[in-house]
Amino acid sequence: MPLKTIHLSNIDQTAAFPVETVFFYETTPDGAESTFDIIERVKRSVSEELLVPYYFMAGRLHFNVETKRLELVCNNAGALFAGATSSLSLKDLGDLSAPNPSFQRLVLRAEEFGSLPETPIFTIQVTRFRCGGFSIGFMTNHSILDGKSAVAMLENLAAICRGEGPRNVKLHVDRSCIRARDPPQIQFEHAEYMKPTEASSLVSPDQPSPSSFVSMLSKNYEYEVASLSLDMIDGLKERATAGCSSFQAVVAHLWRARTRAVFDDPSETSSVLFAVDVRSKMTPRVPDGFVGNAVVMAMASARVAELTEQPLGFAVKRVREAIERVTDEYIRSAVDWLEVNKGMPAIGHGNFIVSAWWKLPFHELDFGWGKPIYGGPVVSVMHECVLLLSDGKGGINIWLALEEEEKMKSFLSYVYEL
Repeated sequence: MPLKTIHLSNIDQTAAFPVETVFFYETTPDGAESTFDIIERVKRSVSEELLVPYYFMAGRLHFNVETKRLELVCNNAGALFAGATSSLSLKDLGDLSAPNPSFQRLVLRAEEFGSLPETPIFTIQVTRFRCGGFSIGFMTNHSILDGKSAVAMLENLAAICRGEGPRNVKLHVDRSCIRARDPPQIQFEHAEYMKPTEASSLVSPDQPSPSSFVSMLSKNYEYEVASLSLDMIDGLKERATAGCSSFQAVVAHLWRARTRAVFDDPSETSSVLFAVDVRSKMTPRVPDGFVGNAVVMAMASARVAELTEQPLGFAVKRVREAIERVTDEYIRSAVDWLEVNKGMPAIGHGNFIVSAWWKLPFHELDFGWGKPIYGGPVVSVMHECVLLLSDGKGGINIWLALEEEEKMKSFLSYVYEL
């Protein structure tokens, strides 16, 4: 494949950080020997088949000092692969669905590399355990793939490993459908993004980090999991308003609970951000097989006092209004705002992002040994990000981190006030 450079959209520019996922699989009834070739099978599937249509995943990010933009150089530098064996059994790992920093050892991590040109955008690690079970850990860079396009790539890899060949190799890597207008036409405020000067922990624009969007590493934070069953979610929807979606009800409920736990001043403003898929909202529609970030941030805001004193329906209304604001014109205005201001999502100061992983079918990935007993993210590096994960039974597991133990205790008490 000859050297080529792929333009990254303004939305891609806001998401230049690694996303780490890990999937655990039990051995089949045939016994431990049935997985003896799993490492070689995955390696061969990636190198011989997956990276043909996904050739760009063997490239590297490059910071163009003239344009002050990240771009993807398809230089065939390679995706990284590692095979490992462990003397432990899967049962020795404890609760696989709980946030566990030690699972970072099951992923080839981007932070191990020094400079941007050396850092891979795609790594794979297969670890086979003593019992015959195994894990597959992936790292992808979010600036290249959003959630939907990452799932599509892993579904293709799973199909190859099963011997079926890739499902869909009609990929659309051209981001021109989400380019800024010339001249830019900013028609909305876009408080969901902030300028680099408003962020206290950004790197120099001339020396970007592969994870420049990540505002603070969460190594000193305590992680917790809160669980909402399907019945609990249905109860929230009944309390909220007619026609309320599960997403709206859960986000509104978490927003209120976290606000009560984090904010002390009732006159302050609390905000929650979340990604809205723009594939069907743009005119013309984003092409099928689009590879890249086809999402923009939406933000719901309210004064702490009214958010905590008003019923749940008040917060749901604000969340719904934020979603409804995302029209074709709003999306293009946001892209133009990012063109002018080179901003990032406005997290921090008590504001946070909710990421709805539960809508992505990671739990369906079958590499030839059935569905995973658990599949999802490794501990997030962002304490301003709350992850919503499927519990496999229609409910949601909520992963979050807070700096102070007392705030975490308060949040957990509020989130179960149903």
